[in-house]
Amino acid sequence: MDKEQLQEMYSQEEYYWGKEPNTLAQRILGYIPKDQIHGKKVIDIGAGEGRDSVFLAKHGFDVLAMDVAPAGLAKAKKLASEMNTTIRTVEGDVNHFILPHSVDIIYSIGTLQYIHPRNRMQQFNHFKENTLPDGLNVLFAFIEHPDIEIAPDWGKNEYLYQRNELQNYYVDWETLFTEEMIFDCNSSGIPHRHAARILITRKPS
Repeated sequence: MDKEQLQEMYSQEEYYWGKEPNTLAQRILGYIPKDQIHGKKVIDIGAGEGRDSVFLAKHGFDVLAMDVAPAGLAKAKKLASEMNTTIRTVEGDVNHFILPHSVDIIYSIGTLQYIHPRNRMQQFNHFKENTLPDGLNVLFAFIEHPDIEIAPDWGKNEYLYQRNELQNYYVDWETLFTEEMIFDCNSSGIPHRHAARILITRKPS
């Protein structure tokens, strides 16, 4: 989807993706002791309407939510207020977004496909360079798979990753978890399936 489509989708009163966090965001809590969370900086790249950003902020992280659609960021702030927590927001395009400061965790789900293949090496290097030592990159990317057709609502500005591509950007980091998965989806009201790669890595100290 392009920015205008996301703006329209996020301008609706209801939360398109709901308010409950994704299980990938919940996984982060398993890698950082509870007594070490406070003050750790997280950037949620492609935060959408903020469900994961707000979840992490509620658990004590200092969260910066980034998205290309300001309507989504406005709803993220509204959700944070509703949940009695706070987040910061910044508008940006993942293709050339520059992190405003170093962070302990880079988190992204449902957004990495918007990075054009020619920009990927540059952007992942930027993410890695601006992750603090012992920090995490917690990532989800849609991938090519011989058994999965392109989703019917796939946009012209979205690009699948090769099956091992995401891991290859992080060969110099410690892999904490990785999984290839196929799942059902009903986005835009059209039933279909996706193949994806989850990757959680830690930067060497």
